[in-house]
Amino acid sequence: MSLRFVAGGSGAGKSTALYQEIIRRSIQEPDRNYLVIVPDQFTMQTQMDLVRMHPRKGIMNIDVLSFGRLSHRIFEEVGEDERIVLDDTGKSLVLRRIAGERKDEAKLIGGNLNKTGYIHEVKSAISEFMQYGIGVNELDKLAEFARRRGGLYRKLQDLGVLYRAFVEFTAKEYVTTEETLELLAKRLPHSAFIRGCIVAVDGFTGFTPVQNKVLRVLMELADEVLVSVTVDTKKDFYTEGEEQDLFHLSRKTVSSLCHLAAEAGVERGEDVLLGASPVWRFRDNPSMAWLERNLFRYPLRPYEGEKVSIEILEASSQREETRQVCIAIREYLRRSGNCYRDVAIIAGDLEAYASYLESAAALYGIPLYLDRTRGIVLNPFIEYVKSALQIVSRNFSYETVFHYIRSGLADFTLQEADRLENYVLAAGIRGKKKWSEPFLMRTGLQEGTEELEGLNESRSRLMRQLSPLMERFTSVRSMVQGLYAFIESNGVQRKLLEYEKRFRQEQDEVRAREYAQIYRLVMELLERIVDLIGDEKMGMEEFYQILEAGFAEIQVGTIPQNVDRVVAGDMERTRLNQIKALFFLGVNDGAIPKGAKPGGFLSDVDREFLAESGMELAPTPRQQMYIQKLYLYMNMTKPSERLYLSYARLSGEGKSLRPSYLISMVRRLFPSVSIRRPEEAAAPSQVQGLSDGRDYLVQELRRYADGMLPEGGREEREFARLYRLYAASPKMQEWTGRMAEAAFYAYREQPLGKAAALALFGSTLLGSVSRLEQYASCAYAHFLQYGLYLKEREDFSFEAVDMGNLFHGVLELFAEKLKEKGYTWFDFPKEEAETMVEEAVEAYAASYGSAILYDTARNRYLIRRLKRILKRTVHTLQYQLKKGVFVPEQFEVSFSVLEDLSSVNIALTPEERLRLKGRIDRVDTWKEREGGAETVYVKVIDYKSGSRDFSLAALYYGLQLQLVVYMNAAMEMEQKSHPDSQVVPAAMLYYRVQDPLVELEGGEPEEVARRAQEELNQALRMTGVVNADERIIHSLDGSFTGKSDVIPVERRRDGGLGARSSVLAEEEFGVISDYVNLKIKEIGSDILEGRIALDPYQQPGGGQTGQSACTYCPYSKVCGFDRRIPGFQKRELEKLEDAEALRRMKDRVAVTIQPEAEL
Repeated sequence: MSLRFVAGGSGAGKSTALYQEIIRRSIQEPDRNYLVIVPDQFTMQTQMDLVRMHPRKGIMNIDVLSFGRLSHRIFEEVGEDERIVLDDTGKSLVLRRIAGERKDEAKLIGGNLNKTGYIHEVKSAISEFMQYGIGVNELDKLAEFARRRGGLYRKLQDLGVLYRAFVEFTAKEYVTTEETLELLAKRLPHSAFIRGCIVAVDGFTGFTPVQNKVLRVLMELADEVLVSVTVDTKKDFYTEGEEQDLFHLSRKTVSSLCHLAAEAGVERGEDVLLGASPVWRFRDNPSMAWLERNLFRYPLRPYEGEKVSIEILEASSQREETRQVCIAIREYLRRSGNCYRDVAIIAGDLEAYASYLESAAALYGIPLYLDRTRGIVLNPFIEYVKSALQIVSRNFSYETVFHYIRSGLADFTLQEADRLENYVLAAGIRGKKKWSEPFLMRTGLQEGTEELEGLNESRSRLMRQLSPLMERFTSVRSMVQGLYAFIESNGVQRKLLEYEKRFRQEQDEVRAREYAQIYRLVMELLERIVDLIGDEKMGMEEFYQILEAGFAEIQVGTIPQNVDRVVAGDMERTRLNQIKALFFLGVNDGAIPKGAKPGGFLSDVDREFLAESGMELAPTPRQQMYIQKLYLYMNMTKPSERLYLSYARLSGEGKSLRPSYLISMVRRLFPSVSIRRPEEAAAPSQVQGLSDGRDYLVQELRRYADGMLPEGGREEREFARLYRLYAASPKMQEWTGRMAEAAFYAYREQPLGKAAALALFGSTLLGSVSRLEQYASCAYAHFLQYGLYLKEREDFSFEAVDMGNLFHGVLELFAEKLKEKGYTWFDFPKEEAETMVEEAVEAYAASYGSAILYDTARNRYLIRRLKRILKRTVHTLQYQLKKGVFVPEQFEVSFSVLEDLSSVNIALTPEERLRLKGRIDRVDTWKEREGGAETVYVKVIDYKSGSRDFSLAALYYGLQLQLVVYMNAAMEMEQKSHPDSQVVPAAMLYYRVQDPLVELEGGEPEEVARRAQEELNQALRMTGVVNADERIIHSLDGSFTGKSDVIPVERRRDGGLGARSSVLAEEEFGVISDYVNLKIKEIGSDILEGRIALDPYQQPGGGQTGQSACTYCPYSKVCGFDRRIPGFQKRELEKLEDAEALRRMKDRVAVTIQPEAEL
């Protein structure tokens, strides 16, 4: 029994010397057992190394095992514990169950136990305690030690509750993976395999307390234990030394093993010290030998040699950094003639670079093996199972149903899913009850019975698929059986095999292996759940959470698919063997040194405090930083030929990054090394092949098309040479042609043509005023809506546009009820009016959109709010009418059926007509007889739920025609009703149906109420335009001085109209009326001519017109408008004052109408 160390610096040949001795002695003593213990991820590589080094190419009496595999080997020999081994997944499942039972006892953390990822953190903390030999009693002592730190004390107490419950639950039937090493230490003395064998331990930087227990027993039983350690043999490495020493961890390992050997009475053999300088790996590479001897040693000594095998690269972003590294790899291999397997990549933050590495390696044709485990939580099978369970537990919510349908495994095509989703949104299908019944409601999305039958077939298929999950389950076991039946009945295993085959055909071996393993892993998880908690009773939601915790723990590992490949990994996990060039990505501050991990049950401050307790835990952040130096040293000295360090200035999220301190340290060691920025080199020089040069070609094509390449210059010649190369390539010829066509693409209006327009719209153009306004806003948006009939997706909800419809409907019902009860707008009592409003709202809400207003609590609240708003509205409208002499004559006047109105039935050509339809919310009149002649004054009111002001500029541009068209129609109707009377426009007004807030200072209640009413009246006054005739203004509001609270008119102190009054003279009303008729004809003619220009308006300034047609356009995502493409531009509308807009309308009317009149 003896303990020996094989010690030396990185590259000294420790593993080689150790393996050679084991091989030599195994040949000399073939009957003796030899055991090589290495970390889990190194076992296969170590076996390969031993076989390659063995003269007979076989290792019959040499076993290569990790600590975990050694446990299995010994248990097989001596008889293992009958308890089930609980891995990380099993621990999470047990803790999820315990969390539900004990969360009330864990007062501080109990409320967090259902949060995503929290159970994982608790599991990690308990695993750490077990790994470091801290049991429940030791944890109690730690909590007591932390008593003066209130938060930490309570946290550890709560953790103790869960830890104790976990130990009690697992004690009889289960053993954790950490406990297997404790068990191994107890069972080793019964093993004949271990007794008298030679044990070699290689590849470890340190050992946990539990591993040390196993090593101590091995020292007692084996004839000899050899341990390799990375240290500087020129210094005393048998004592721990200072914590900041580069080799402190190795020295601590040597010291603790020597102490254990002394305790066990094990002799110390003669150590093998490999102290040659330079080390064997760098015997022909002076600069790398200098790096090995001086990295992290003080004082720093600059290298004075000429040739340096180290390069430092800087890139603008992590993506660009990865691209430049791939270019550098290709160039290195081209120069050196080495193979891909001679190159390795490590990253300071592998997660940040993994996706970039995969895509860049594929682009540059570099075979890459990414050495990492992959979680499965985003695999479609996992999403499929989780969403199916959520459908049941969350009562068929919209999100869960379509998460399931779109998982890729539910046998619904994309078209079926789209149609079903559109219908469900439009019809408001929510809950199991509605999904269980046939779909009967018709929406605007399907044409007839056949479409509805197809939707019901999809509905029935969904319910059949989910039926195994909708049974009454009495235990977790029955839930698992139901889930298994669901998976089997839907043929999921067959679908996963099809995916696996497809990925293999696409040569995506990583995904193929994931899909090959995923079904087995899920089945094993379900079996484990049944074993652990099969007889427990719980609801579907809790079962879902337990299953989710299990899925989160499953990791899928991969193995290299070919021998000649570049290995990429991180500093601590990846085993690099006999490489010649190493590319170290992401040498940025925050990654090197690695920042503290976010989250974690014990914070960095907690760990620093608990380190003073005398109990060993995982390294504190400070200790981890020192340990990381050792990993940096070991990795940077792996390549025998060249070392490349690179860093980025920006992260993937666009955040600024700084280079790590390591960059400046290496530059001080090697002053001749400068920072290269290869992306600044000429772009053609960076092109490695046809696949990676495409981005550059597209960029230069665009520049060439824009005339940005100097004619006859070097750039143009290089571009032309590259373009010819692509154009001549059979593989790239078609793609190159498409790119060239796209580069020279410019938007040009392509009219439909007269025939196509007539086929689409007919010779009689039917539509509303808002349709014409849409055309004036953007002709192409009009074409999409009224020509192609593109619709926004219907939604079973109550939005702003629905509120407007409800306001109109209720006010119409209210007016009818007034007539029924014999009231007028002038004399209805307040209480009676409020009752009628209540009845009208209830009646309208019940019939509106399949009772949508009763569907949710939010909408039921809206009903109460609408009642309040409408009560205020009818009182305000009564108040405004009483202040004038106008009388409401008609409500909701439809002019779609009044075909004899010339104002809305317009001849465009002898064969083509424009027929407008619409409804005027209210027409008020005032009849005045003077000298035997009667004059009828007309006021039109349009109710609006949104804010809208009348603008002559918007009218001029055709964006606001509605009020004038309504006035023209109303006047024509009144003229027909009163053929012997003069009909005069009095006002065109908007009334905004709203519930405004007013701010008031304190005072007497009566005074406050009076002022509040005055403020409300001002806030609710109508906007629009009024006839400037004083008699008409007085007839609209006969009692105001200063600012009217009825119409948009103000008076100066001298009684004249103020500048902010919105008034027009009677002849000006005639001008805008004639202009609107012209504008309508112009728009109608353009529509039937087939003009569909993609030219949305853009007008500067504030107010109604100070916006773009694209601002709220539902078609902006599909029309293709892009300012970056030549030919696309918006119509810049000039900002006009009202006077200028009116002058231009007068000029246009004079130019157009007078010649027509003369004809």
